[in-house]
Amino acid sequence: MFTHNFDPILFDLGFIAIRWYSLAYIFGIILGWWYGKKIILKKNEELNQKVNLGDFDDLITYIIIAIILGGRLGYVVFYNFEYFILNPIEILKVWEGGMSFHGALIGIILATIIFSTKRKIKALFFLDIIACVSPIGIFFGRIANFINSELVGKVTNVYWGVIFPKIDNLIRHPSQLYEAVLEGILLFLVMNFLYSKKNYKIGNCSSFFLIFYGIFRISAEFFREPDIQIGYLIGSISMGMLLSALMIFAGIIIYFKRNDT
Repeated sequence: MFTHNFDPILFDLGFIAIRWYSLAYIFGIILGWWYGKKIILKKNEELNQKVNLGDFDDLITYIIIAIILGGRLGYVVFYNFEYFILNPIEILKVWEGGMSFHGALIGIILATIIFSTKRKIKALFFLDIIACVSPIGIFFGRIANFINSELVGKVTNVYWGVIFPKIDNLIRHPSQLYEAVLEGILLFLVMNFLYSKKNYKIGNCSSFFLIFYGIFRISAEFFREPDIQIGYLIGSISMGMLLSALMIFAGIIIYFKRNDT
């Protein structure tokens, strides 16, 4: 058993506070950006094509905006619509928390399609790269969730359970760490293994990212408390499970409908 005593603020300079959650976003994007360029250089040689690294640099700006807007709007629509429709000004207060992975994902997909169409590059090429690097950001994000004592797990008696004093004095599953391992480390290994295979077909990682993330997220949701303002939708099915099931379905469709290249 472990008692959580982490401070979500790394440094407080008075006029500004440096939070672990903010650093998770920053480091996730920077490392994903760096690693994505490494993958593009390698694939340019293997596929005998020339995707400009400058295009990927420009795409990152689209992605950052998509993460913020998509993540926030996703949280508003999927997790607390009634509250925000009555308090619309609260939507702008991103610093108070409330982001949705599934909303950010939708935003990233739409932004990448728009960007790729303008640059006349196959969207699935970039989406495959994003699928390979996204687990880096997801990993940091889940660690930040743990530090923030948010998205806590269900009550348990396992010896590795954690007490989150900011929540209560009960022993809970460290579900954030489960997700960090599944959606971060394991998903990263799976995506990059698939992308490194010979005769790789564009679109494979995009489709399998949706499928595997959906499976891993649903598995982790069994150990995670549902959002208090929603609870369970039907039986023990949470909103996260429902959205992840739709991801799996979408991934299967993309796999069979993608163009062979």
